[in-house]
Amino acid sequence: MHISHTSEDDNLKRLLSFSAIAIKSSCGEFDIYGEKDTDVRGKELVFERTRYVYNDALEYFEDNFLSQITSLGISLIPESDEDATI
Repeated sequence: MHISHTSEDDNLKRLLSFSAIAIKSSCGEFDIYGEKDTDVRGKELVFERTRYVYNDALEYFEDNFLSQITSLGISLIPESDEDATI
């Protein structure tokens, strides 16, 4: 999104916040400001989901990013939970 004015800042912040909550709910906790692989991947999904919401196309987000969402979710499973399923 190439927005060169500040009139939509509040709306974009709100959309980013909603997207962060949605991705964390689907995948697990990550640090949006962190630099670990899972943090960066989580942040990217937040930006992509926000882009879809902004362009009124949210219904296509999960289908288009299903492999990334699933991969991040698997990466965020705590090791103790992984051991319990074996």
